[in-house]
Amino acid sequence: MTLWQLWKEDVQCVFARDPAARSTWEVLLTYPGVHAVFWYRLANKIWRNDFKLLARWLSTIARWFTGVEIHPAATIGRRLFIDHGMGVVIGETAEIGDDVTLYHGVTLGGTSWRAGKRHPTLGNGVIVGAGAKVLGPITVNDNARVGSNAVVVKDVPADATVVGIPGHVVRRKTEEEAKRAQAASSLLGFDAYGAGKDTPDPVERAIHALTDHVLVLDAQLKLAQQELSRLGAIIPEVLLPSLDVCALDDDCQQLPNT
Repeated sequence: MTLWQLWKEDVQCVFARDPAARSTWEVLLTYPGVHAVFWYRLANKIWRNDFKLLARWLSTIARWFTGVEIHPAATIGRRLFIDHGMGVVIGETAEIGDDVTLYHGVTLGGTSWRAGKRHPTLGNGVIVGAGAKVLGPITVNDNARVGSNAVVVKDVPADATVVGIPGHVVRRKTEEEAKRAQAASSLLGFDAYGAGKDTPDPVERAIHALTDHVLVLDAQLKLAQQELSRLGAIIPEVLLPSLDVCALDDDCQQLPNT
């Protein structure tokens, strides 16, 4: 992808993860985390073209303006969102997947002075809370969550939640919960899982029940279509409309289908 395409995705992903974002201009002008990612992508391109001193200088300029320090040699995927930004540090050999969210004060740091891989690897969809420290050449696997102020020095399984000093796993999604979260994300455009299953929230429980109902109906419809096709029936394809979760909220930012 071109730098321009990456930058556009970096701006658009903010609306899915920060309800305070009201317009593209607001994001472009007032989000230091977005500015830091812009600077990083430019510096990284320059670094890979072997202008390393210039790339480091651009990273230093970005740190002055944003409070975020990202080494230009770090490997960062698409749609990284750094919320608030101040105090975030991403080391030279850090690797970050797609759709990762970092909050202020996060450090992806090294624990060794030796050359080579010494910083963490974050999988896709990882969320790291404010003030958390993820240290060393460890792996935080896909869709894991690191709690605020946790210090993580060991690998984190996929879909796990880690808290404490040192970080320890307190919860992993069951297979049913993972399916429900995926369905909610694709059908409704947001993660209905945010409040947690133990929260006595009737709205959340209703969303969970509806999501489970939709999953069962989809499975039954697929079986029926397969049986009808086996019997020779011709079933026309029907494009299902997207669910407009903002229909009742004038201030809501509706994301396009991706």
